[in-house]
Amino acid sequence: MKFTKGSPMLKIGIIGGSGLYNIPGLTIREYKKITTPFGKAVEKYIIGELSGREIVFLPRHGLQHRIPPHKINYRANIWGFRELGVKMILSINAVGGISHAMKPGTIVVPDQIIDMTKGRDSTYYDGDEVVHIDFTEPFCHELMALILKAGKKSGITVKKSGTYICVNGPRLETRAEIKFFSTIGADIVGMTLMPEATLAREAEICFASIAVITNYAAGIAEKKLTVTEVKEVMGKSIEKVKILLQEVFYLTPHERKCACKEACKEARM
Repeated sequence: MKFTKGSPMLKIGIIGGSGLYNIPGLTIREYKKITTPFGKAVEKYIIGELSGREIVFLPRHGLQHRIPPHKINYRANIWGFRELGVKMILSINAVGGISHAMKPGTIVVPDQIIDMTKGRDSTYYDGDEVVHIDFTEPFCHELMALILKAGKKSGITVKKSGTYICVNGPRLETRAEIKFFSTIGADIVGMTLMPEATLAREAEICFASIAVITNYAAGIAEKKLTVTEVKEVMGKSIEKVKILLQEVFYLTPHERKCACKEACKEARM
């Protein structure tokens, strides 16, 4: 699988999750529709500049939040970022907390993933070429460090690690499922981080998540789970996320020194 070469200038991609449908302060230069070998991305990419950086923004569920997690064309979305020359992607995710320590309103930078999804197209290499990327560390450590540094500089508390378990959705989980997830080491649960992370690795793009805990998962708190709660908590937290993003833009170096840029170098059979 071959990607066309992007611009040599370092561009940062933002995948907006529930509640993040725009980037305040972004000077928009253009809207670009991209058709990929895997179909169309969910929306036009919004391309602009902020904090001296070129930013490419895409709301994963669409501007009207019309696409559920299991219907998102993840391959087209990530492919489009790569075609636009994006080298780093920050994914914003609304998640549920699997313990009382992971309370609503907490911002987490996850460092591990457990994938419980099914039926999603999770690789670009499903033809004649076989590629086995190393996924021991699913997120770019350099990009994670930038988010944590941005939190310190802006005075926003950010948890520096956590295991994200990704489920198919769109339904929420059962009490028994959450209890099981806790026994296998999961800290937060969501529906969208996979296969975004694997596709970004295959595309040799640095990738990290800013996860906002919007509710306790099923059975943690003795009350019914509602989308209303998710929207309310995300609404209260979104300003912190936007401040974090702006600080990350300032801190991002002009070149990458991590291994993400050569993820497929020794992965081909």
